Amino acid sequence: MVPYWLVFYFAANWPLAGLGLTESNPTENDGVLPWLLVGGPILTLFFLLWWLINRPLRRRTLLTPGAYWLMSAAATTLPTLVLMVVL
Repeated sequence: MVPYWLVFYFAANWPLAGLGLTESNPTENDGVLPWLLVGGPILTLFFLLWWLINRPLRRRTLLTPGAYWLMSAAATTLPTLVLMVVL
């Protein structure tokens, strides 16, 4: 859940706010560097662990590689997206 929140918060405060789709948090004035120093390693670690856990599981399934990775990504993101929509 933390990696999704980090990506959402970053996107809502910089690229989406720059396009006028969201409003930037008024107290967020540190810039992008703290996000690169904190968010970058957290997201990298999350995706690396996700990939390392799913790699041996992929070999045990009968699904094609594309279908497996799509289902795995959907199974990882779906609960968080549902919580974001409901709450």
